[in-house]
Amino acid sequence: MKKISLYLLLSLAVLTSCKDKLAPVSPDAIQPVVVTEQTVFDTDDPAIWINKKDQTKSLVIGTDKENGGGLYAYDLQGKIVRQFVDMARPNNVDIAYDFPYGEGVIDVAVVTERNANAIRIFKLPELVPIDGGGLKVFEGEATEEYNEPMGIALYEKEEGDTKVFYAIVGRKNGPAQDYLWQYTYQTHADGKVALQLVRKFGAYSGKKEIEAIAVDRELGYVYYSDEVEGVRKYYADPVKGNQELAFFAQTDAKRDHEGIAIYKKDATTGYLVVSNQQDNSILIYPREGEANNPHEHRLITTIPVAAIECDGLEITARGLDPRFPQGMLVMMSNGKVFHYYDWTKIQEKIDQAKKK
Repeated sequence: MKKISLYLLLSLAVLTSCKDKLAPVSPDAIQPVVVTEQTVFDTDDPAIWINKKDQTKSLVIGTDKENGGGLYAYDLQGKIVRQFVDMARPNNVDIAYDFPYGEGVIDVAVVTERNANAIRIFKLPELVPIDGGGLKVFEGEATEEYNEPMGIALYEKEEGDTKVFYAIVGRKNGPAQDYLWQYTYQTHADGKVALQLVRKFGAYSGKKEIEAIAVDRELGYVYYSDEVEGVRKYYADPVKGNQELAFFAQTDAKRDHEGIAIYKKDATTGYLVVSNQQDNSILIYPREGEANNPHEHRLITTIPVAAIECDGLEITARGLDPRFPQGMLVMMSNGKVFHYYDWTKIQEKIDQAKKK
């Protein structure tokens, strides 16, 4: 009995200690329309798959970050409708449409599997793997943490009559330069999907890690969070070079700059949204930059949200159903869940900030 009592006391002490470390949620925080069902371990990063035939049947694809975790598909009500589990610590996920495979094209989710030193590719919406068990990344790196993939963002560009599919991958640790590796992924004649390394690029402060990556496909830029330092911007197209175009948000976050996503008002304007993790808020920047400098991204406003210590987030500007008429923001939150937010509420806050 004494052993059991002592165990209970220690457990309560640990829970209390963890609770004390959590940042408080602001009373002015925007509340989610939907909170998803829980996963087993620890949600981390979402992506949004748009169902082209019926947008109301679109899915949120999210990772459960732990050995034994996996990839989950949620409907717009937050219910888990599919899952692929027993993975070696899946981390981040992104989605591409119309990927050539077999005799046609499919939509895919591409996921980093950190403890397998690989990325995984799944056919959507079925969550069926098509990668033969995983495709290795960061091969040849001598240091263990240098080959542990974490962040990922996908990019496509037209080359003549074909489309080239790229995966830009970040990792747990790496050198001060060439932290990100960019690969093409394609289906070969034998039906197998393979990677080819095309470039290494990207500066790193060395202070924490680089996990969150987002690509603006229309404008051709890639953004990533150098977590405690700020957000860096480069060209997404390898042929345009490896020069850093911007390094912003350096003094805007409480500590960690985490998830990055892009709200697209049209082909060239909108907002860059960054998770301010320890503040339980999001940072809003102009996607198009300033009138005289497209690479100058000044903070528009900080908006408190109910999501607690958000790692990853994603946005669509499409009105998926009447609850999300101007689009939806999805955010990871503590509690093994994701939150769905109505963009209308966020836009109201942005408009108020612009009037001040």
